[in-house]
Amino acid sequence: MKKRPYLDDVRVSRLGFGAWPLGNTAHGKTMTEEEGVALVREAIKKGINFFDTAPNYAGGRSETILGRAVEGIRDKVVINTKFGHHPDGRIDFGEERIMPSLEGSMKRLRTDYLDSVILHNPGMDVLRGETGHFAILDSLRAQGIIKGYGASIDTKEEIEAVLAQDGVGIIELLYNVFFQATRPLLEKIKERGVALIIKVPLDSGWLTGKYDKDSTFTDIRSRWTKEDKQRRHDLVERLKALVGDDDLTPHAMGFLWSYDAITTVIPGIRNREQLEKHIAATEADFPVERKKAFEDFYDKHIAKNPLPW
Repeated sequence: MKKRPYLDDVRVSRLGFGAWPLGNTAHGKTMTEEEGVALVREAIKKGINFFDTAPNYAGGRSETILGRAVEGIRDKVVINTKFGHHPDGRIDFGEERIMPSLEGSMKRLRTDYLDSVILHNPGMDVLRGETGHFAILDSLRAQGIIKGYGASIDTKEEIEAVLAQDGVGIIELLYNVFFQATRPLLEKIKERGVALIIKVPLDSGWLTGKYDKDSTFTDIRSRWTKEDKQRRHDLVERLKALVGDDDLTPHAMGFLWSYDAITTVIPGIRNREQLEKHIAATEADFPVERKKAFEDFYDKHIAKNPLPW
């Protein structure tokens, strides 16, 4: 598995493991702790060393499963968790909550340090450094409790604000074939020496090619209206015609890996079939001209009328 620089002497696999599915329910089935532990260990065996989680993922069960899976090999993996969204479902970025939240994460993860912590989509006042969040994280880094920190964000304005903060070493960004509005700032992130994690690389499943206008959802994806699903359906069909393939996953992932600014990509991985598919995609050929075609696709069909998230 190819690796890229992350923090100081830490290198991470270009394919990371989005740990939201660990312990969560999908299609009426809840992942058990045993299934999650086995999946994480299989990912490590296959060369993945970067895991992205958060206290609120499955009410804390994601961190618990991950902690059990890496016990005894903690030094072989890189764990990124978050602050702001809590296991009980509350969103609270209060500065006084930072250390208790991280202590809870470390307990669930069975570790006495965190490789990185990112603020989980906070307000612009936090991103601009108008609060004490970054100073607290600087102190925790100096104490060795964390190795680095940053923020999970979505927009150009947020990127500009984060890049203005000297201590920030990581950005987790929503970016995929359907969401390229921040493309002009990718090179700036690279020049600043900030590690870039890509979240939602497959647009919550649409960029696998398996969903259509008639798909039904019972989780957070139920927010999409009938019109939203119809538009995504039409875009997916255009992409399939463009690449000549009904399976869009390797093309959507290859598009992201084609950017040198991107450090790692973290699809949510729910089972071994998905794990193997993503690993295979890391070796798939992605022609340079296809990257340009995907950028042109966004500019022509989406840029002037962005998709709702």
